[in-house]
Amino acid sequence: MKFIAASLRRFSLAVLTILLVVSSFAVFTPSAAADTHQIKLGSDKGLLVFEPAKLTIKPGDTVEFVNNKVPPHNVVFDAALNPAKSGDLAKSLSHKQLLMSPGQNVTTTFPADAPAGDYTFYCEPHRGAGMVGKITVAG
Repeated sequence: MKFIAASLRRFSLAVLTILLVVSSFAVFTPSAAADTHQIKLGSDKGLLVFEPAKLTIKPGDTVEFVNNKVPPHNVVFDAALNPAKSGDLAKSLSHKQLLMSPGQNVTTTFPADAPAGDYTFYCEPHRGAGMVGKITVAG
């Protein structure tokens, strides 16, 4: 009888330990990891474009803008062409300083609470030449 009672206690302890370990995974599992995406400033052939010109991301993702060819370039988000119509948000995402050398980069991390929708950006020196892009934040 003592053997059965001791076995039941050990079995109960083992089951509780397993439940505790499994439930801790549910509590401490991080949310989906943010991704990093890359956009080239200028094409490999030297065209004044963003590559890719359109990109879809999730809130919290980071976009790395890499100076490719035909500098100078920069990245400016249009205050009127973002879902919040917010000048402050556009300014926080923008990098107005000119990148002068191939390989130079800047990064923009979209806030975790960024409104879903399209964010239009451009290169100030080459906007007139059509150097405009769009990032869509998925909802």
